[in-house]
Amino acid sequence: MNILQINSSARSTGSESTRLADSIVAKLTAANPAASVERRDLASNPHPVIDEPTLQALFTPADQRTPEQAARVALDDALIAQVQAADVIVIGAPMYNFGITVQLKSWFDAIARAGVTFKYGPTGPVGLLNGKKVYVALSRGGLHRDAPSDTQLPHVKAFLSFVGLTDVQFVYSEGLGMGPDAVAKAQAEADAQVDAVLA
Repeated sequence: MNILQINSSARSTGSESTRLADSIVAKLTAANPAASVERRDLASNPHPVIDEPTLQALFTPADQRTPEQAARVALDDALIAQVQAADVIVIGAPMYNFGITVQLKSWFDAIARAGVTFKYGPTGPVGLLNGKKVYVALSRGGLHRDAPSDTQLPHVKAFLSFVGLTDVQFVYSEGLGMGPDAVAKAQAEADAQVDAVLA
């Protein structure tokens, strides 16, 4: 089993989404001692955002790219290769201002490659990253689960499905900005969810 862990919090320490992602990976490796784990921390190793030179590089045929364009595309290629090699993907995803972090958005943008991770068929897009299990640890300062304010979850679900990642389990830690008692309650409930999805 190859496990890929993506930490998308802007925090290098003290992130609840990373704590939960670590917990999920620890339980997976305890159950599968031979598993390999590759971690990518998008705070300490941020991926560049899409800008005009990036778009120009991506839409230039590979044999016509400048060295600078080839180097930029290679950064995305490396992330795609990580995802393709993974059997299990664990994503730590905090909510920032009702959405995903810019770090996670940049990772999404990097791994969405037409003809590689998705294609367009006669009835619309077809995801190509099939046969993988995904766990997503969602952390929020407020209480948003099953509420109209939760615009993060639909975005994550839609993107993962778009590239073929449809076997997804979500774990929630909410109310983290509502005081120490709320934090303790949120963490205990989230830990119980981790136990349940990995039972």
